[in-house]
Amino acid sequence: MLVSAAFAATTEASHEAGHGAGVFPPFDSSSFASQLLWLAITFGIFYYLMAKVIIPRLSGILGTRRDRIARDLDEAQRLKEESDAALAAYEQELAEARKNAGNIAHEARDKAKAEADAKRGSAEAALNEKLAGAEKQIATIKAKALAEVDGIAADTATEIVRQLVGGSVTRAEIAKAVSAVTGK
Repeated sequence: MLVSAAFAATTEASHEAGHGAGVFPPFDSSSFASQLLWLAITFGIFYYLMAKVIIPRLSGILGTRRDRIARDLDEAQRLKEESDAALAAYEQELAEARKNAGNIAHEARDKAKAEADAKRGSAEAALNEKLAGAEKQIATIKAKALAEVDGIAADTATEIVRQLVGGSVTRAEIAKAVSAVTGK
């Protein structure tokens, strides 16, 4: 075992002085009074340092931190209230915009329907006018055709008699025969 010369010398000196051999120095009863004195002095110094330096600094740091946290919480609450108010305003504006859009769509639909009804009415009037004109024209053509039917029938009958019989018939006789058949 390696033992330094200084340690060996102190150990031998303590044995020769009559101190307890092999006793751990803090448990040596002859040094209790000085140990208690130094304990009281160091405790007083540490207590003074704690009371006057360390605890006030820690209290300041904790107070600053507590104040900062309180400010941050207040700011967060204020921002939350602002965002809630902004959200409520946004939702109200959105509801109004939807209502306005519905009103605009309803008005546009009514306007388009009115315009379509007006156009349909004018188109129906124009078609009715054309239809009346066409019916007049058809009636005129029909009357004209019916007036010519007797003449055509007379010409046809004359030609048939001439081809079949080989003779000629007078126009008056043919007209009398056609009117007997048509009931005029």
